[in-house]
Amino acid sequence: MSTDLVDWSSIAAADFPFPGAVPASRLAEELSAMLVSPDPEVRDEHAYTAAARWIRQGHLDEVLEDLGDTAAGRFTHPEIQARAFAPLVLRCVLTRADAAPGTVAEGAAERWYAGFASWFPAERDTRGWDDSLGWLHAVAHGADAAAAFARALPARRTELLELCARRMTAAHAERRYEQLEDARLAHALSVVLLAPGLTAEQATAWLSVVTDALEGGGPGPVPPWAFNTFATLQSLHLHLTRGLADGGVPPHAQVVATEVAAILRLPYGWLA
Repeated sequence: MSTDLVDWSSIAAADFPFPGAVPASRLAEELSAMLVSPDPEVRDEHAYTAAARWIRQGHLDEVLEDLGDTAAGRFTHPEIQARAFAPLVLRCVLTRADAAPGTVAEGAAERWYAGFASWFPAERDTRGWDDSLGWLHAVAHGADAAAAFARALPARRTELLELCARRMTAAHAERRYEQLEDARLAHALSVVLLAPGLTAEQATAWLSVVTDALEGGGPGPVPPWAFNTFATLQSLHLHLTRGLADGGVPPHAQVVATEVAAILRLPYGWLA
């Protein structure tokens, strides 16, 4: 698709004023097309930056659900940049839908969640940065979407905790987290744990996914998935201890932190 509806270089240079003369439907189509580009300037610096701002400001409310549907359909896209940016767009859409009730149909979030839940723990390309493609960050972007889904679908909170656990313990992982993916996962877990109404048992049950994955581990080099798990749990312990600037300390932070520390004594036997 031609991307000539907007002079993107000029829009970016002017700090992304909304091009009100362009129909929202055409603008959404162009943004969606640009969001699969392998060119990081087109995809990230122009399309995503514009979409995130204009969605937040309400300029794209009339096509908000269409943007969500298009993004959710990309979890099976053959190219990593398309898959990795899909959850970022969904995060924006879900956040706006929460702020402006009625902008998406009831059931839309559940529809999007199905694709996300299948993709997030299964994604194999977990590069944070690529010298050609720029930021990919599938794990971090997926974590951001998980936090947004927790707000949109409170009944899915325990599932989302388990989904994050399955992501960090994914045995097919070939890479160690190197671009703060562990912190983004820890943040998502903390956001889910902040939600009111969780019991202490629900707040800790997801850790059985971690203990089951680690069971039977022995001497030898630490595989990438175990490194990722320990790094995420370390970051989570810090989040639980300090709390979030927006939200504070989760209600069951102490009991979760205690169980996390017990797991971390497996590699760090010197911990008190």
